[in-house]
Amino acid sequence: MLNLLELKYSINEINDKRDLISGLIKEKSVNIKDKSIKIISSEELTILFNLYDEIFLKNWFKNNYKGKIKFSLSKRMTKSAGITICPKNIASTSEKNLVLEIKIGIDFFFHYNMITEPKLVCGIETKNSFHALQIVFEHEICHLIEFILFYESSCKKDRFKSMAYNLFKHTSSYHQLPTHKKIAMEQLGVSIGDIVSFSYREKIQEGILYKINKKAIVMVKDKKGSFMDKSGNKYMKYYVPLNKLKLIKK
Repeated sequence: MLNLLELKYSINEINDKRDLISGLIKEKSVNIKDKSIKIISSEELTILFNLYDEIFLKNWFKNNYKGKIKFSLSKRMTKSAGITICPKNIASTSEKNLVLEIKIGIDFFFHYNMITEPKLVCGIETKNSFHALQIVFEHEICHLIEFILFYESSCKKDRFKSMAYNLFKHTSSYHQLPTHKKIAMEQLGVSIGDIVSFSYREKIQEGILYKINKKAIVMVKDKKGSFMDKSGNKYMKYYVPLNKLKLIKK
């Protein structure tokens, strides 16, 4: 059996293989026809995985793994661009009954061009949203391999780091893809702690920008509020669409 922990590619080999996959996915996929991801389905992730298995891993999964791998997309993931889900009882589960899942936070790729700063993934400066997806997917493939071989996986440990570097030349386990916070900072000029205004029921409200996800959380002073700061001031919490915010004061 091929030992994946001993498999190692040069940077030129890796780039050539990534480019090959980028070209093949356009032929095999219904939705991905260029390097900018506008629409994608879980079927595309299955195709992508099979291409990686063939081109990078010499069909190791196809020839050796007897369990099931699921692929899914999420619009609720706001920090991790990808996650690999493994059952807690993996060590006592027979491989043929094992189900692992790779879930991709798709908004990171839909919003890829909404910030202009370099977008690094796993230490690699990405060129476009499909390239970014490839690097995230590679990271999750490394988690799959560890779970199957060792029943546990941690990208903070040396074994994972060594495998990710040997297979894909990853030098980090983090991404700098567009979060809602980064988009708000670049496009609206607002950041946590700023004083902002917004319209609510035809009345202009002003408050402190407390948190940014898909919507902003703004804390507005209100004597009837349910939240209190250290000084005894009371606040009401409002969930505000990002495009409705207006910066008042930094």
